[in-house]
Amino acid sequence: MYPASYWVKKLGLIKHPEGGYYRETYRSAELISQQGLPAQFSGTRAFSTAIYYLLPSNEISSLHRIKSDEVWHFYAGSQLTIHVIDEKGAYAQIKLGDDCFQAVVHAGCWFGATVDEPQSYALVGCTVAPGFDFADFEMAKRADLLAHYPQHHAIIERLTR
Repeated sequence: MYPASYWVKKLGLIKHPEGGYYRETYRSAELISQQGLPAQFSGTRAFSTAIYYLLPSNEISSLHRIKSDEVWHFYAGSQLTIHVIDEKGAYAQIKLGDDCFQAVVHAGCWFGATVDEPQSYALVGCTVAPGFDFADFEMAKRADLLAHYPQHHAIIERLTR
């Protein structure tokens, strides 16, 4: 298994605001006008976008949410756990790795990730449709999530800064 630094350099990854490293690999040239999108979108969006995302085991992907569904694809490294709090407040874990190569996080859910194996990493891809725009990205505020979902105190504390 290559070290994480190999993939960061080879794939040209940069730091992601939620933690880990990423690089956009695809952005559809075709656009959906704001009139053709649901009300939660503030402007035109690409049909679809895709990124590489690498999470070292000594980092977390902080809880955040976006306004589109996000499909995760496992490529290399150790198993990754995606922690999801849905819009009704239910908590679930999605294990992405050798037994599950693809998973979906639905629009509006709070989610973050951790790598299961110490001193390792997970290299994944994420595809978003309608395409990702940082205008649709919201980083969780610990106090707000704790007020709404006190039953998930431990995971909120672990996955927020």
